[in-house]
Amino acid sequence: MSDPLFSPFTIKDLTLRNRIVSTSHEPSYSDDGLPKDRYRAYHREKARGGVALTMIGGSALVSPDCAPPFGNLELYRDEVVPYLKALSDDVHEQGAAVMTQLTHMGHRVVEYTGDWIPAVSASGTREPAHRAFSRVAQQTDLKRIAREFAETAQRCKEGGLDGVEISGYSGHLLSEFLSPHFNFRTDEYGGSLENRLRFPLEVYAAVREAVGDDFIVGWRLSIDELYENGLGISADEGVVMCRAFEEAGADFFSITRGNVDTDAALTRMIPPMFTPSAPHLEFAGWVKKQLHTPVMHAGRIADVATARFAISEGLLDMVGMVRALIADPDLPIKTQQGRADEIRPCVGASLCIDGIYTSGRANCVHNPATGREEELPQRISPVAEADRKVCAVVGGGPAGLEAARVLAERGHTVTLYEASDAFGGQVALAAVNERRRDLIGIVDWRVAECKRLGVTLKRNHYVDPDEADELFAGVDVVILASGGAPDPAVGVPGDELVIDTWDVISGARKLTGEVLVYDDHGGHQALDAIEALTRTTGSIEYVTPERSVAPDVGASPAIGYFAMMAEHDVRSTVLQRMVGIERRDGRLVVQLKTEDAKTVREKVVDAVVVEHGTQPDTELYAALTSSSKNDGLIAVPELLARRPQPADTNPDGSYVLYRVGDAVASRNIPAAIFDSLRLCSAI
Repeated sequence: MSDPLFSPFTIKDLTLRNRIVSTSHEPSYSDDGLPKDRYRAYHREKARGGVALTMIGGSALVSPDCAPPFGNLELYRDEVVPYLKALSDDVHEQGAAVMTQLTHMGHRVVEYTGDWIPAVSASGTREPAHRAFSRVAQQTDLKRIAREFAETAQRCKEGGLDGVEISGYSGHLLSEFLSPHFNFRTDEYGGSLENRLRFPLEVYAAVREAVGDDFIVGWRLSIDELYENGLGISADEGVVMCRAFEEAGADFFSITRGNVDTDAALTRMIPPMFTPSAPHLEFAGWVKKQLHTPVMHAGRIADVATARFAISEGLLDMVGMVRALIADPDLPIKTQQGRADEIRPCVGASLCIDGIYTSGRANCVHNPATGREEELPQRISPVAEADRKVCAVVGGGPAGLEAARVLAERGHTVTLYEASDAFGGQVALAAVNERRRDLIGIVDWRVAECKRLGVTLKRNHYVDPDEADELFAGVDVVILASGGAPDPAVGVPGDELVIDTWDVISGARKLTGEVLVYDDHGGHQALDAIEALTRTTGSIEYVTPERSVAPDVGASPAIGYFAMMAEHDVRSTVLQRMVGIERRDGRLVVQLKTEDAKTVREKVVDAVVVEHGTQPDTELYAALTSSSKNDGLIAVPELLARRPQPADTNPDGSYVLYRVGDAVASRNIPAAIFDSLRLCSAI
């Protein structure tokens, strides 16, 4: 029986090779607002991996009066055409189609970036997520913006794209006209549904006239906006809007549900881990039944089985799998070749979404090659048989498992030693929290890949320095990924009285009474500890010297934590550094101080939990260094250039020795995996 997911599909005169689409999104990979080499490589890799259609330029801008909030493509510039042509040629060469979204973001901008042009919106509203104050669009603005949409669409056609998607996405300018939540106009562009449709239809007409009938023009629409006050676009009204665009000649619809005004609302539209799979799929299927035009939808459709169900049951014509393709751009081809069990899973960590704000680029929590295709391989190439080596990896956390996987892909013989009875390291600890249980997919996939590739996996084997000479006899490469231990000592009097977060999260320590959680790290760990503490303690206060709570936790996962803390009345105190702890009358007195303030606050509690990162375990490294050919050093220039490491500082050495992940310094999950990939892919 043929797989419905790989049946061809035709839009206008364009036949797609299957039903899998990377829908429009902005990974912030642009260079000076243009889709240069990095952008092109990212989409070329998706096309090579078998996707049918890759859509560039989520929130690609049509007008210079729209400040780019997250590295958006500036398609209103004439110089973009050659870059689009190079990208479309690359994608077409790999057998895929390519389109882009076009938008004016209205009030959804950061107004003090770019050229500092005042934001423009349907009714002069302020958008809560980016906090811009906007001016009311005048009718002369509307004529200009419609013309800019049309001119930008012409550039896209000249650049060889197969089509464009006009954005009526929640919070963007056209949606501000469509939605009664933001449209308070009293002219012919406000009030009735007919009036609210007027400007978007004028934009569509201008675009269609500019590109002709042979060019694909679709819509991305947010319908059923789910505002609590009920003033947004309803499901029924949204279908009426779709029919109006259908009658005007739209070639496809990309359907979303909800709004993006707040972080919490965004997580309902683009759900992170700890949420149901494909929560809006049934709704999208209901919309499709009301229309005659092809429909696609993306919304946590992260696995092949769900995607196949969406097509086979007629819920969608095309299925969007953006985050799944960020995790593994080879998802389509692996599925088609019967290798679905080799697909690197999307675990819903949302680093791809949050990264455009926190680090200026989308990152995958466990595929560091995504967005770095020019520097790192998505597919590991084997070495020549004569260059194959015997390798030992110590530590079965994410860094060690990645090192073993990559070395085995290179064709080397690999043995991995893990001290405990289970793999995963701190990822396994994090997955103890039900909220983050999906992270275990990072471990499970690597363990399965190591087994497939013939890695010898040895659990319950702590590598003692005394056995190293015998254990590593005949070994060419030793990778230490042995991690470390929690480091709760923050360097203040009395810090020996504290408890580390690992003991709390794992359940090794169950605390009662009043507890202070001191976060001098900024990641998930302190929040995971608080969630564990809510089951046994009576009162919790979170304290950090930072200006905000858990600054390294992105908005998508943070929302769930903050709701949990509110429900358990956890007090949050920022800008206070712990300066001392002392035991008094059987309890602990914590001294807290804001920098440059004269007042020291004293907080009396029953326990203090501290998160302060990880202290590397250096015992084995110190014991092995003198026996290594490279003195245990990694040469940074060679590492960054992905050239083989020098191994000539100690001619009497037996092997080369490297450290990765927390064995070097306190690292997060993507950094630990990145360490191993860029080192081991050059061995």
